[in-house]
Amino acid sequence: MSVSTLATDQAICTPLPVLGSDVRVPLVTGGEVPYAALDYAASAPALQRVWDDVAAYAPYYGSVHRGAGYLSQLSTELFENSRADVAAFLGCRDGDQVLFTRSTTDSLNLLAAVLPAGTRVFVFETEHHAALLPWQRRADVAVTYLDAPRTPAQAVEILERELAAREPYGPALVCVTGASNVTGELWPVRELAAAAHAHGARIVVDAAQLVPHQRVDIAELDADWVAFSGHKLYAPFGAGVLAGRADWLRDAEPYLAGGGASRSVARGASGEVRVDWHEGVARHEAGSPNVIGAYAIASACKALAEAGFDRLAERERELIARVREGLAAVPGVRVLSLFGPDAPSVGVLSFTVDGWNSSHFAAALSAEYGIGVRDGLFCAHPLVRTLVGGDAAAEGECGAVDEGAPLNAIRVSFGAGTPDEHVDRFVTAVGELVRHGAKWSYRTEGGRCVPVV
Repeated sequence: MSVSTLATDQAICTPLPVLGSDVRVPLVTGGEVPYAALDYAASAPALQRVWDDVAAYAPYYGSVHRGAGYLSQLSTELFENSRADVAAFLGCRDGDQVLFTRSTTDSLNLLAAVLPAGTRVFVFETEHHAALLPWQRRADVAVTYLDAPRTPAQAVEILERELAAREPYGPALVCVTGASNVTGELWPVRELAAAAHAHGARIVVDAAQLVPHQRVDIAELDADWVAFSGHKLYAPFGAGVLAGRADWLRDAEPYLAGGGASRSVARGASGEVRVDWHEGVARHEAGSPNVIGAYAIASACKALAEAGFDRLAERERELIARVREGLAAVPGVRVLSLFGPDAPSVGVLSFTVDGWNSSHFAAALSAEYGIGVRDGLFCAHPLVRTLVGGDAAAEGECGAVDEGAPLNAIRVSFGAGTPDEHVDRFVTAVGELVRHGAKWSYRTEGGRCVPVV
């Protein structure tokens, strides 16, 4: 099976090839334009490399860990090789496990399910809901929600203070994002890991927004686990990863009960069913695995590593600077930030526009300029409400809002596949909408602004 490769010199100057780059969309004002996909933080377009690799494998698709036939054996080998490729990409340590899940959300819910009874979890209110909510479903786990810090150093101070005050002393877990899905700001993961370990706690990193933009080395970060999703890593097909320490996973009941997780099942003398569960990764991967999703993630990992994260990150920093400079020149636009405008970040920025309903603004970007962004609270409600300075809520009917009214936000996000033209078109569109208003009429439908047909 041939595998396509990416030319390193191509990655220096141009975006990586992605599916959808030639898609054209209609404008309400007439004509068509190439679609500018600027919602990478929700789902990034698939790398062409990933699509080609999956297409080459597809005729050989078979059951995994189930069959003696050639295609089953081939698929099993591909699945386990994908696990090894992801482990290498993440710099996993000896003894670490790589589990394939459905998503970051699934990964963190799995980890929540295997926590030892009595664990205390520390999580900042700034987290995505996937990292904020799973822990409170366990009645035997205590959760401490930490206030939003205003500097990276303050984040470490808050965590150290709370860890030092915990009673009684027992198992503890810190959950923190690697890069914010709202502001794109990088969090001090190494320092937070050091603080956690100094107080006998473990740490899991929500790397959903970090892995697509920067090299993540689990050993270098000294993290106990990292979790991320394939669909943000230019790899579709609904798979995710939880990678890290094996002991809590090995000692807990399986996340899902079923085939694959069980090594032996038998009826006892009194009629009960007795189960001997697997101890390795199979213990928490019950059911037929998503081999295509796992292979897509592994392919994306290889593609990004071959392209060179340093080159990709350097180009992304240039795009971030362009967007920030462009937005700064538009009156009434406020970019949201916890740590300040100079804080290191990935290609994710959220902002508000004075007098504009966020849904209206996003709808106009799409309908009049062919630009796809996200608006709302981004599954991080407490953080957005903190940043906009009040209870961000539904903004009511489509159209302008009263000055000082609480706002949701607009998010623009980009990455390795974003052409310069998409960023430039976005900056131009924001300026034109703010200065001259929308060219079209919009109405509210199902709680969202849509163009009047």
